Amino acid sequence: MPTVLNDSAEQREPRGTTPPRVDLVIPVYNEGANILATLGALARDVRTPLRVLICYDRDDDDTLPAVRDHPEVHAGLDVVFVRNRVRGAHGAVMAGFAASTAPIVVAYPADDDFNAGILDAMTALIDDGCDVVCASRFMPGGTMQGAPMLKATLVRSAAFLLNRVAALPTKDPTSGFRMFSRRVIDGIEIESDQGFCYSIEMLVKTHRLGWRIGEVPALWYERQHGASRFRVMKWLPAYLRWFRYAFATTFLRRRADTVTLKSGQPLVDAAHAR
Repeated sequence: MPTVLNDSAEQREPRGTTPPRVDLVIPVYNEGANILATLGALARDVRTPLRVLICYDRDDDDTLPAVRDHPEVHAGLDVVFVRNRVRGAHGAVMAGFAASTAPIVVAYPADDDFNAGILDAMTALIDDGCDVVCASRFMPGGTMQGAPMLKATLVRSAAFLLNRVAALPTKDPTSGFRMFSRRVIDGIEIESDQGFCYSIEMLVKTHRLGWRIGEVPALWYERQHGASRFRVMKWLPAYLRWFRYAFATTFLRRRADTVTLKSGQPLVDAAHAR
């Protein structure tokens, strides 16, 4: 289990006494220059009761003092620090998922201070029966700006193939900014162990299970501070595994009972059958 730091010195007063409906998992690595703007946007623009799980590798990460020393920026947000047991982007997100308890979980970028306003709309889609909601750069109202040419070309090409050919019901299947229902978090076994591959894995498995997927338009701008942890070429083989999985669902008619689930989890339960 990850280490969750939850003492009063590090906690802000949550909004009222309502338990969080959303756990927002933010993996960080020296995001001190970005995190305050992101937390400020969340505190200002989100109405849904939420808790923020800041998942970090090292105690000397400059994100931690930035958050602790400026409580006025994120007043009203319930902020928890989660120490990863396994270093790296994948380990950070997995630690956040393991520490989450809310009925809805979001993987959210540490440098995103411009999309907080769409979280309520994403939550509404989960409430309406979706199990995954994608923040889509490539649907009307969304945008992707400033990406290096290689990255932009790979991302757009992959999105086109997965949506138009493999029939994944989202125009942005490669984004790591995604919302999941509790049954996805608790039910689907994550086999990936690199980078942000878990996100497309959870998407294509949800599709094979026949569970609903929704999307809302989102903005994306190349980060201004700090180095991106996205490693296109290093993670490409791992991503290709889940590309093949998506195509096998559509063209080889792979069935829901081929999806690897966590031990003891049924494919469909009475509370979610639809």
